[in-house]
Amino acid sequence: MLMRSKLFVPASRPELFGKALNSAADAISFDLEDAVAQSRKSQARSALAVFLRDLPARPTKTIVVRVNAVGTTEFDADMNALAATPVDVINLPMVEDAGDVAEVIGRIEHNETQHPPVRSVKLLLNIETPKGLRKAAELAAAHPRVTGLQIGYADLLEPHGIARSDGDALAFVRLTVRLAAAEAGVAAFDGAFAAVKDGESYRAECMAAKRHGFAGKSCIHPSQIAAANEIFMPDPDEIAWARKVVSAAAEADARGLGAYLVDGHMIDKPFVERARAVMALVERHEAGVMR
Repeated sequence: MLMRSKLFVPASRPELFGKALNSAADAISFDLEDAVAQSRKSQARSALAVFLRDLPARPTKTIVVRVNAVGTTEFDADMNALAATPVDVINLPMVEDAGDVAEVIGRIEHNETQHPPVRSVKLLLNIETPKGLRKAAELAAAHPRVTGLQIGYADLLEPHGIARSDGDALAFVRLTVRLAAAEAGVAAFDGAFAAVKDGESYRAECMAAKRHGFAGKSCIHPSQIAAANEIFMPDPDEIAWARKVVSAAAEADARGLGAYLVDGHMIDKPFVERARAVMALVERHEAGVMR
């Protein structure tokens, strides 16, 4: 699924729900976890469930819900409330073990037996603890419903005195998460950037994440959406190059060639895979625009 931009919306702010759906974000992430005060979780959960049940069977945006962590009473209540709602992705925070994933899958499958789903619900796993980072590859491969890994910078770095502004630290975390996701064949998504008025730094983080192979980035304010949508799409030069490579690959396959030149560059299987991925992203974007 296309999630260049994923806009967070606190589930305790129902007045923002409709505005979020009318935004340019690819996905809307309704948050039942950190963005909702403990005293308001029950109210927020009920408001979100009502709103989701009133949506069309196939909303025009990807619908994500960040639930509370496995093992909490709030998690159980969240999963009960989300039954029979048109949710595409459950975002699971603080995940550290494949057993956590299995428990969520069990709840999803139980809900599906009671309420046949419009679509198969996927899981987006937050990597936001040292243990979770160490076990990222195991988590990414824990179940076919896992659609991606997402970095949670604040929980991962702040408690341990690691500066959020340290580019080397961020690069290490991103590459660890991206390669873990790549091993499982799923996507990686960059985490939130809290300084909403610092658009230049947000763009810089988007560009760094794109260079590390990420598919998108969280937005905690609508002002961040345009940058994420722009940066995580291939630019015209990338698209033109990908078209050339895919065309050359088809011709080379017909001739039985494993390696060949395109504009003076040697091309073989890894480059073709990348070119096809670029074209697939363009096609998904065009399909979404035309939907």
